Amino acid sequence: MKKLTSLLLCFVMLLGICLSFSGCSNKKDSVYLLNFKPESAKAFEKIAEAYEKETGIHVKVVTAAANTYEQTLKSEVAKNDAPTIFQVNGPIGYETWKDYCADLTDTKLYSYLTDKNLAITSEGRVYAIPYVVEGYGIIYNDAIMKKYFALSDKKSPLNSVEEINTFEELKVVVEDMTANKSKLGIEGVFASTSLSGGEDWRWQSHLANIPLYYEIYESNPDTDPTMALVKATEIEFKYSDKYKNIFDLYTENSVTGKNLLGSKSVNDSMAEFALSKCAMVQNGTWAWSQIKDVNGNTVKAEDIGMLPIYMGMENEETMGICIGTESYIAVNSKVSEEKQKMSIDFLNWLFSSETGKRYVTEELGFATPFNTFSETEQPDDPLAKEMFRYMNNKEVKTVPWVFAGFPSENFKTTFGDALLQYVQGNKTFEELKETVKNKWQSERK
Repeated sequence: MKKLTSLLLCFVMLLGICLSFSGCSNKKDSVYLLNFKPESAKAFEKIAEAYEKETGIHVKVVTAAANTYEQTLKSEVAKNDAPTIFQVNGPIGYETWKDYCADLTDTKLYSYLTDKNLAITSEGRVYAIPYVVEGYGIIYNDAIMKKYFALSDKKSPLNSVEEINTFEELKVVVEDMTANKSKLGIEGVFASTSLSGGEDWRWQSHLANIPLYYEIYESNPDTDPTMALVKATEIEFKYSDKYKNIFDLYTENSVTGKNLLGSKSVNDSMAEFALSKCAMVQNGTWAWSQIKDVNGNTVKAEDIGMLPIYMGMENEETMGICIGTESYIAVNSKVSEEKQKMSIDFLNWLFSSETGKRYVTEELGFATPFNTFSETEQPDDPLAKEMFRYMNNKEVKTVPWVFAGFPSENFKTTFGDALLQYVQGNKTFEELKETVKNKWQSERK
């Protein structure tokens, strides 16, 4: 009996160990999300906890350190316990990771996408889906704009900022506001054009996006414009004159003189706008926190609006703001079908269930491109609302982000340096144009 009892005890212990290992195995067979955004790490950990509590399925979250995502992903996919969900950085990122991207064409997540054109496709199949969208344009303070339009001696025949829909109309308003800046209580119409090192991305990427999109789209209307730019060995910079229009308008009607722009940062610009030293600033939906959190902020949420970046393009009356993303979700095709299904189920839950959507809106703060979110379930900030207003307006065509197709960071840096030299009078605009064209070509080589 003693021997039998000992054997039974051993059996029970072995069974417990086996069950314990089985539990670990289930953990290994669970969802593994490799997170791109360090600022979202805590939110995703809360989401994982909520999902496991609701479904019993474990979600492992690993967050890559800032600026190390690609390196971390390369390391993690080589492991037995590889990420089942990861991010690709637009069409270019997809080209690197396409062998690891599962077909998502028939998923609910893709069916939820408001604009199916936002997905990354190949040969008619969907392989990566955007999970957050952002937009940029000319942000304005309507309290100041209303003050201008109420002037009895204003030169513009328009009566509100919403009536502006061409560069010529914008130019008249801006230059007249500059002439009346003392009456309006501003130091300049536009915030400083930040051109210090590393702070010029609004001009060498975001602003340049518009003329280069139209140039590449005209010659490649049936091709993804970003990938068309990736393959372009040279550019004409065909609409450089349009680019010059708006860039000159910024710098000639600014809070800061041209000779000091080389010392200005984006934070300087946003502080100037937040303190009502100016009426307008080019930036995007991510900038609301940069406005509201400035000490002494005087700009109310209800006075925030956004205009498209008019520069004189043909038919720009129907042009919207620039909308896009660099954040696309993909499911690892190299893991088991069971893991793929579990990952897709998790994503469906995150972006369609009441619990998941609440975390996306309140914890992650994402503006999403999915029709499962009502207007009240999107982030409650004025710039996000402006973006959705343009997205839902069928009478305007938003401009997609194509700057991910620019040749390199060296190209962007050279472009920014040339802009500073132009502003300081050390380079003509024609010389700047040639610099941009030549640098594009040399970087492609």
